Amino acid sequence: MDLSKVHEGVHKHKKKKRVGRGVGSGHGKTASRGSKGQYASAGAKMFSPLFEGGQMQLFRRIPKRGFSHATWDKHYLVVNVGDLDALFQDGDSVDPAALRKVGLAKGPADGVRILGTGEVTKKLLVRAHHFSKSAAEKIAAKGGTAEVIPPPKKPKRNKMKPRPAKA
Repeated sequence: MDLSKVHEGVHKHKKKKRVGRGVGSGHGKTASRGSKGQYASAGAKMFSPLFEGGQMQLFRRIPKRGFSHATWDKHYLVVNVGDLDALFQDGDSVDPAALRKVGLAKGPADGVRILGTGEVTKKLLVRAHHFSKSAAEKIAAKGGTAEVIPPPKKPKRNKMKPRPAKA
């Protein structure tokens, strides 16, 4: 292979198209826009990929039914008590930060759920956003505690403004 020919025809620094510079510029008198029409004028916006030439768009033609939970659904990371038993020592405090540190809770989430798969042989102090009934029972049976982290308080939306106090 001749290395002197490798970059032949490859232009890394393409010159900017300078429009409105007349017939001799290589882009003609209309600057590659054609003559007349909507897109020949300055300030004309090109249509979006969803535009179908004036035909009723597909998303408006199809029926709409149902709704999506995505607006209010919460995503919880699931951890089993057997995994806690394997990675933590007797008397350890287990919270979401500790779970992230050992690699049991990865990625963004709204909280941590502890489920009852596996066995517990150690006394653990577990703080999480939710416990299954069996998980809480297994942790308590070995003398540990299953403490629920309370959810954030809902904002009080008082639409009625209080009246000003009379002097």
